[in-house]
Amino acid sequence: MKRFFCALLTAACVTTVLWTTHAQAGIGPSPTIRIGVSGPFTGGSSPLGESMRNGVRLAIDEINYIGGINGQQFELVERDDQASVPLGAKIADEFVREKVTAVIGIVNTGVGLASIDAYQKATLPLLVAVSTGTALTRKFAPPKVPENYIFRISPTLDLEAQALVIELKRRKIVAVSFMADATPYGDAGALAFREECRLAGIVLRSDERFKVGDTDMHKQVARAAHSGGQALVVWGIGPELAVIARNKAAAGWTVPLLGSWTFASRNFIDGAGPAGEGVLMPQTFIQDLGSTTKNGFLLAYRRMFKTELIASPMSAAQGYDGMHLLYRAIRQANSGDGSRIRVALENLQSRYQGVITSYSKPYSASDHDAITLNMVWIGRIVDGRVDYSNKEDQRRDALLRLKKP
Repeated sequence: MKRFFCALLTAACVTTVLWTTHAQAGIGPSPTIRIGVSGPFTGGSSPLGESMRNGVRLAIDEINYIGGINGQQFELVERDDQASVPLGAKIADEFVREKVTAVIGIVNTGVGLASIDAYQKATLPLLVAVSTGTALTRKFAPPKVPENYIFRISPTLDLEAQALVIELKRRKIVAVSFMADATPYGDAGALAFREECRLAGIVLRSDERFKVGDTDMHKQVARAAHSGGQALVVWGIGPELAVIARNKAAAGWTVPLLGSWTFASRNFIDGAGPAGEGVLMPQTFIQDLGSTTKNGFLLAYRRMFKTELIASPMSAAQGYDGMHLLYRAIRQANSGDGSRIRVALENLQSRYQGVITSYSKPYSASDHDAITLNMVWIGRIVDGRVDYSNKEDQRRDALLRLKKP
């Protein structure tokens, strides 16, 4: 009887050790490595969220096809935040309770700001795939906080503003009218754009606001037109941007229309129709079948989702590249422990040739943003699709672009 209890105790100890080892590898009570995916899959921001999720799904399909990590497959735990700040915060708490290994997502800046505290407190790595809100990766940056668990693979608002001002100067535009939606994204965009204009000596003739859901902005457009701006710059999301473009065309105001990267989303292009032709916006990814790397991604996307029409190509590419970087960090850490994954992301040993750029040590302990200005192009809507505004950019996009300090 004594030998039986000793054997039982030994077996229990071995089981405990094995379970602990599995927990560190990201398994826990589940046989898969579970990754949380959060974004708006319904509503006005859904083209961005759905495209991002498709990019993540495609990456996961490729990762699992080659065996995952040591034969352990990845599983996505998907949540629709509907671009709702309270729901986004609730989802963050759910992911923490459910003990997912890491999270990728966040499209809307307001949702991100309401979510990052939960991830940071739980030491759960979050890779922001779409939101450009600069504050997301900087709130917990050293030296204020010794360990930052928030990473990003999208450009920041600051980079968007810089790229737009460079384009304005290239066109010799020295006075602009400005509009932004009344959200944290619009507020942050206005702040970043105003500062870049100040540094460049560009004058803001007017500064208007509108609400998400507004279906007529002809009054704001009329005031902007009468202000004397040589261009109209707008920060917002697809449906409202389309209204502004139509109102501008109806008013006969023919100055260039530029703005946030979200002008490239399908719900703007389709909603604006002819009024959207020629609109300019910053992009990290432009569908270009002449690029071998991009072509492979686009062909795989078409094969998996049975369509060549990506509602937001930039969101899809960033979701795809982001998931591959996250996979490499988990593999390098050889653990599901959030602290180890964070350290691995900050010190990635293998280069990854993504569809946006070639990632060589994209993060460090002091810098959790992977994209720099040399990775941002100005896109232009031509015949209902986004093309390069400047043809020389198309040639340069084929070159290797590494992160600049």
